[in-house]
Formats: sequence, structure tokens, C-alpha cells
Amino acid sequence: MPASNGIAWLVSVLLWATASFAASPVAADCPPTLVTPIPELRAGRVAEGESVTVEGIVTGVFLGPERLGGFFVQHDALPPAGLFVYAPSLAPQSLRPGDRVLIAGRFDRFRGRPQLSRINDVHVCTHAGLPDPVVLRLPGDAARLASLHGVKVRFEQPLTVTGNYELGRYGSLHLSAPGRLYRKSGTAGNGSRARQAHRIVLDDGSYRANPRPVPYLGANGTRRAGDQVEGLTGILTRAFGAHRVHPTRAPMFVEANPRPAPPNANTDSIRVATLNVENYFLTLGQRGAENRAQRNRQRRKLAAAIHGIDADVLSLLEVENREPALRDLLRTLNRDLPAALRYQAVPHRRTGTDAIRNALVYRPARVRLLDAATDPDPVHNRPPLLAWFTARGGSAAFGVVAVHFKAKAGCPETGDIDLGQGCWNRLRGQQARRLVDWLDRIRRDGAPVLVAGDLNAYAGEDPMATFLRAGKTNLAATHLLPERPYTYVFQGEAGQLDYLLAEEDLAKRVAAAGIWHINADEPPFLGFAGRQPARGPWRSSDHDPVWADLRL
Repeated sequence: MPASNGIAWLVSVLLWATASFAASPVAADCPPTLVTPIPELRAGRVAEGESVTVEGIVTGVFLGPERLGGFFVQHDALPPAGLFVYAPSLAPQSLRPGDRVLIAGRFDRFRGRPQLSRINDVHVCTHAGLPDPVVLRLPGDAARLASLHGVKVRFEQPLTVTGNYELGRYGSLHLSAPGRLYRKSGTAGNGSRARQAHRIVLDDGSYRANPRPVPYLGANGTRRAGDQVEGLTGILTRAFGAHRVHPTRAPMFVEANPRPAPPNANTDSIRVATLNVENYFLTLGQRGAENRAQRNRQRRKLAAAIHGIDADVLSLLEVENREPALRDLLRTLNRDLPAALRYQAVPHRRTGTDAIRNALVYRPARVRLLDAATDPDPVHNRPPLLAWFTARGGSAAFGVVAVHFKAKAGCPETGDIDLGQGCWNRLRGQQARRLVDWLDRIRRDGAPVLVAGDLNAYAGEDPMATFLRAGKTNLAATHLLPERPYTYVFQGEAGQLDYLLAEEDLAKRVAAAGIWHINADEPPFLGFAGRQPARGPWRSSDHDPVWADLRL
């Protein structure tokens, strides 16, 4: 860092200072010169490209090739105002938080954010100590955030990790208060302004992609949604469409949502479950694994997840629509199971023309397959598969139908567009009504039927209303009260897309039900295709499995 005495500094910066829009004298411990107050820069009263001299206290240093390439300064008057100084050639040890500095450079904006760049000189006047952070609370102080960009802040309330999708990619976590964010209806764009007031992004002092190592991981190598951060302190800024904090001290995490154990075994009941297997493709480079290593990891992860679920009847969704793929998955599942726990597949002769299919597998030692049927109606892009069973040693028949409704993605420009429940909601509503009618017609001697699958509809949306009017009960919601059921996290908001739905007669026979949160809360980079895939069932899919124990 250049070291200038008072005379040399005065000579070097007078030309810069005279160009400033509104100049004022510096503090007594800095060489005498005129400076442009930081609020003038932030208010847009100085033209971009103009040479200025700025005085301030260093509040956060993010120098170095893998950091932001600069530091933040803040003036010590009220109201607080801060500014980023882009100085990538400055050595990290040149500055420390609390230094009072004079900076000569050019004022400009980077992606709309005001900053100093093309730095001519940085002079450390003295070590003045750090200003107190501005204390904030969400959502009450959300309206203040825009006026505090570049300022040191502190959140004294606990903040909850509500989204970790960008953790492996950009080193950032989405936080919210109070508690994590949930979704019962609608798409991420609808009503998001109110929800944004509850959010802040914890960044990592860098905008680089694929940080190594991935920050903010706990001792078990993950950072789950639902965990908490206490006393977050750092520099508030806005970038990439969101308010974010670059911490000036290591965040303190509380593992408020630890990895759960598998559901307890219940030998007196028949366990039914559903799991979206996130594109289990034997064909490489399509929608699932890109190579053999990824496919082998996907096999191991799904086997760990399904063995942990320990279901007697299991609805599997997003299996490649080729018989070899399901056979391969069955071989993987059965390889380490005793004969009494091995699975067979329910025959599915009309799997449709979609790239993925629905599947049902069951344990012949626990249940007896009576019959199976498929609804060929073209409203279903993935035809539902219905199978009738009885428990071994019992005579009462029950049905399980594997379903996977049209996804919210791939929106058309016209027609079934997003009107508040995601695109293709009209089609999902038609699929729900058709399924209800078909099950009523094909019902076996009045036997109850359990709908098991991914409906791609949140609990408060139209397709679910169709099932509720038909007398179906959301088993997870009933048995998890007062908890909020969820199986998927999208844009930092948790909601239920996967269901076990039973009519009253069957719902009365439920001994226990739940959701095993092994996937949705885990960061994606731990999945089979991620840079650091985790061992065990964690992030074996992007959906959580739902299970229920039936007294049959």
C-alpha cells in the first residue's frame, strides 16, 4: 500500500478533490484535503467517471483473488452510509477493519451498485475502530434495506436457512425470518413481494462460481434448510436481484433441523410409500445420470433411501420409460435384501409415450398382488398404474395407484399458462377429475384406494381440492400436525407436492404416517450428479418420500 506523508498526499489528491461535486474537510487525523461525502455518491449527485476523494472507516475487507477484490468503507456520521471500493491489486494485509482511510479514485457503478474503482491511492490515516452495526429485524426492517447498502449491519434475531440451492454453485444461502418460508399455493412469482420482506441472502464475500471449499458446512458436510444462523453480522449490499450480507465474522450456525432417522419399523402394519426418483435413467446422458459414475452413485443413493423407507408397497416416479431401467433398479434394491424383503414390479403394459413412467413395486412376502390396471385416457401424459393387494394372512383388498401429474415447468405462451398456480394447472385439474372418476368406476367390490404419487400441485391448489371433495385425506398432513408437511423446496419455499391420499375408511386404519426429509432440505451439490455427493440416502432425489403404515 502506498505510504504518503501529509504533503505528498495533499499534492496527489488536490486535483481529485477539486472535481468532487460537494467537498468537505476530512477528520483531524487525516492529511488536510477536501473529500466527497459518501452520501453524495450514494445519492447519485456525482457523475459516473468523475474523480473523487473519499474518507471513511474500513468496515469489511474482501481482498484477494477469490474474494470480492475490494473493501467497504463507511462514514462515521449519521445516518450511516457505506461504499464499496474495488481495488483488486491491493494486498489483503494492507488494510484491516477499523482503519480510517482516504481513497482517491473514480466513481462508477457496477451492475447498478455505486463504487470506487481505478484507485489512485489509499492512505491509512489512523486506526479509528469499527462503528457499531445497524441492528435489523425481518420483516419489519425490510423497507430500510435499500438505504443501508454498503453499511455494516447485524441481525440479532435467529435467521433460518430457507434455501440452499445456490450453496455449492455460488456459496450463498437464503435466510428468512421468522422461521423458514412455506408454500401452500401459487408460483414463486405470485405474492413474492410480501415474502421478499422475510428474506436475506448470506453470501460468502465472493461472487465466484463453484467455491472450493463449499462454505458454511457443518461437521457432517451439509447445511440443511431449517438450520439457523444467530447474530449474523456483515456488510449489507444488493446484487443479482437480492439483498445480501457479506459476513465480517464467521456466522454462528445452529443445526435446528438435523438429519432424521428412518421411520420406525412396524411389523403389525403394511407400509405404503411414494418416492420421486429424479429421473432414474439407464440410458446415459438423457435426463438422469450423465456417466457411469453418476449412475452408480444414483443406484447406491436410491438403494439406501428405499431400504430406509422399508415399504411393502412403493410407488416410484420418474423411472425411464424402458423396461430395462426398472429391472435394473429392482436388481439394485434386491441385491442386499433377504428373500423375505425383496421386491417385484407390478406389470405395467401401457406406460405411455412420455420419457418417464410410473411404477409400483411390492414385497410378495408381505402382500399378495390380486390384479392391476392402467388408465389409458390421453389426459394422462404418464398413465396411472393401479394395483389391488391383500395383506398376507388377511382377506381385505386395498388398492394403490401410482400417479405423476403434469409438472409446472415448460410453460406455454398461450392457453394453460400460469394464472397463480403454475402453468398446466388446468391440465392437472383435468387429470385429478379423470383419476377420481376412473377409480370410482374400476373400484373392486368397494375396496379403498390409496393415491400415491407426485401431483405437482401444492396443498392449496385446484387438483388437491378435487381430491378433498372426493373424500380423500392427506395422510401426512393429518398425522404430522402441528408440523407443516412439505416434500420439495423451490426458490427457498417448502411445500408439499408428493402425497398419500386415502378415503375415510382407509384413513381410519393408518397407524402412523410421515415424510422422511432426506432430500428436499439437503443442498443439491450432495446429489448423485453434484460435485461432492454425500454417502447414504441424502439427496438421493429432489423430492422427499412419503410413507404410511396401514392396519390391514
